[in-house]
This record gives sequence, structure tokens and C-alpha cells, in this order.
Amino acid sequence: MVSMSSKTRLAGPVDIETYGEYQIRQDPADTRPLLRFTGRITDDGPFTARPSRYHVYGGWFCPWSHRVAITRELAGLHDVVTMSYVDGSRDSRGWAFRETYGPDPVNGFAFLRDAYEATEEGFDGHVSVPTLWDRLSSRVVSNDCHGIGIDLATRFRRLANPVVDTHPAGLRDQIEELDRWLGPAVNHGVGAAARGDAAARAALLDAFEQLDARLAGSRYLLGETLTEADVRLWVTLVRYDVGANAYQEINPGLHAYPRLWEYARDLYTIAAFKVTTDFSSFSRPGAHLPDWPDHPAEAPRPLA
Repeated sequence: MVSMSSKTRLAGPVDIETYGEYQIRQDPADTRPLLRFTGRITDDGPFTARPSRYHVYGGWFCPWSHRVAITRELAGLHDVVTMSYVDGSRDSRGWAFRETYGPDPVNGFAFLRDAYEATEEGFDGHVSVPTLWDRLSSRVVSNDCHGIGIDLATRFRRLANPVVDTHPAGLRDQIEELDRWLGPAVNHGVGAAARGDAAARAALLDAFEQLDARLAGSRYLLGETLTEADVRLWVTLVRYDVGANAYQEINPGLHAYPRLWEYARDLYTIAAFKVTTDFSSFSRPGAHLPDWPDHPAEAPRPLA
């Protein structure tokens, strides 16, 4: 049990000079995945769906965390699975809880690494967001955004009525098929394209062209049904013109693909997308914010 005084702990300022930059170190002989925790919520395993059992540690800046935040809202889990946010800057100690978004409301940890250490003593892997924490067993369940997103979308339906079923059984194969294409070409490829990788840039812009054509006949990627495929793509699209392409080094902007641009703006009108988006957390210095509908003048409130 964490005392109330420990719940007020905050990490000190980022100190690169003292601690150095954060680096992902992985021993080549270590065959474990980079994202080491991959537990799943099931009906009869160690992690079952219960109200208020789970907490998501997220980051406003992170597209993978953003996916989970959107799905959590669409699944109607705002009062079932809690969520809090780490500070957007880090040194070698990793993500931390600072005044920006407040202390860790569950364990009182100053650093997210403490959650990993509590799960695996001497943890030496990647400390990332999103991280799914289990209050019952006091351990990390998963830091795999893919599995977390699917579980939030599907495993809590007896506890909450989803606003949108983003992972319907009849479309699951198509959702994953799209991910096998858009994951490398867009979600992961955009960073490489921004760093000047010509092949990644070509694949990214080709994907944008194909998506623009695809959306000529439907509102969403899979027809008229909003799914996890849209959530996964959108978090990259919303960052594109203020992040990877902020200085138009890849192309003139997302507006060059009018149907894709309208699709992205349409999704932003849905509350779950808007309230989980803080442009200031992922915009590069001097980036010009495009015309998103009813863009809030200030960052949205941290979600409980």
C-alpha cells in the first residue's frame, strides 16, 4: 500500500549534464523483445477484466500512447481503466512524473522505471509508454501498445458499453492486414522519411496516395465503420505537419492529399480523438498548425 505522502512525489528537473541522454540498450545476446512485457487481459488468465483494476501510464507526446488513449475513450472505459501522463522530457533515468501533469496517482513513483523495477528486479530493458499496470498484483502487465489497444477495445464489454466497437470480429483480419502495410510504411516510416531516407519517403508518399484514393469511396479505412485501423493511422497523420513534416522537408503537407486530409480532420471532430490530443506536446519549434476544426486554444485537461 502506498502512503498518501508518497503519492505527492515528483521527480526533479531533467538533467542531461549529470545523468546523460536516455538510450535504449539491448545486449545482442538477449533474445527477449525490446518491449518485454506482453501480458494480455483474458477471461481466465492472471489478468482478468475488473473495474478499477488497471491503470495506463501514458505520454501526451507519444503516438503509441495516443492510440491507447483514443481506444480507451471509444471503448467507454474512462471510469473503468484509469490513465495518467508522464512528463514529456527525460534524461537517462527515463520518463518521470513532474509538475507538468502531476504525480503518479497509483503508486507514487517518481519515475516510470520504478514500475518496471517493481515488476522485474534489476530491469535493464526499455521503459516506454504506454504501460499497462495491474493494481491487484502490483506489476506491469504490458508495454505493447498493440495488445493493450486490442484488449481495451474487446475485453471490458461486460463493464462498459463501447461508444464505438473499434475491433469488431468480422473486420479483425482486415484491420491487421492494413497494419502490416501502414505500420512500416507510415507509422514507422515517417520518422525515417524525415531523416532523409529516400526509400522511406517514397513508401510514405505512395501510401498517402493509395489512402487518398481508397477514401474516395468511404468515410473510414474499412467502409463506414470506425476501427482500430483508423486509430492507428490517425495518430501519425495528426502529427505529420507539426512533427516529421513541420518544415515541409518531406512534401508540401497532408493537404496535398485532399481526401486523406479531410478524413483526418473528420476524425478530429470525434470527441475521443480531440480530448486526447495536445498539439503542444508533439509540435516542433516554429511549426505552423494547420486548420484542424475547432482546435482548442489550450491543451486539453489530463484525463483521469
